Amino acid sequence: MKKTILLLIIIISIFTSCEKEINPFLISKQNIGHLTDSTQVKDLESVFINDSIVKYVSGNEFTGNVNDLEIYEKGGKLLLVLSPSQASDSRSTIRTVKVVDPRFVTVKGLSPNSTFKDINTNYKISNIQNSLRNIIISVNEINAYFTIDKNELPENMRFDMNLKIEAIQIPEEAKIKNFYLYWSGT
Repeated sequence: MKKTILLLIIIISIFTSCEKEINPFLISKQNIGHLTDSTQVKDLESVFINDSIVKYVSGNEFTGNVNDLEIYEKGGKLLLVLSPSQASDSRSTIRTVKVVDPRFVTVKGLSPNSTFKDINTNYKISNIQNSLRNIIISVNEINAYFTIDKNELPENMRFDMNLKIEAIQIPEEAKIKNFYLYWSGT
């Protein structure tokens, strides 16, 4: 009887020690920490059990149908801003994640505090779009896009929205303004 109990304890400890702990700040193509591309809004309380979730519910303002969810640490620091695929639907998955806290990092070390050089050195840039105030850099490898303020560009490139901007024209030290993950969401 004692051998059976001892054997059972050993087997249980082996199985529990084999479970790989998820890094709560690791960004990959389909997840950021414990949040995955299939997590539903109704499950966010269990995903961010140690954090606070602030839900903005719009009225008749000009905000459209977006109900962003802000995730804060208990101490009040903003971590992430989540945009569900469908407004006011608890079964909706997350469409976009704005990564705010610099502790969130990809396997290759990319975080919201990174520069264009960090993006260009570690990932294949899929697309560069020119907008009014920013350039938008897409990296399909990790389902991410980054905005860089046009003030980071040479002055002759800041005001022409029709200008085709190439990676070689962007200064390496240009800082990331915003870091987003995008998922298809349903």
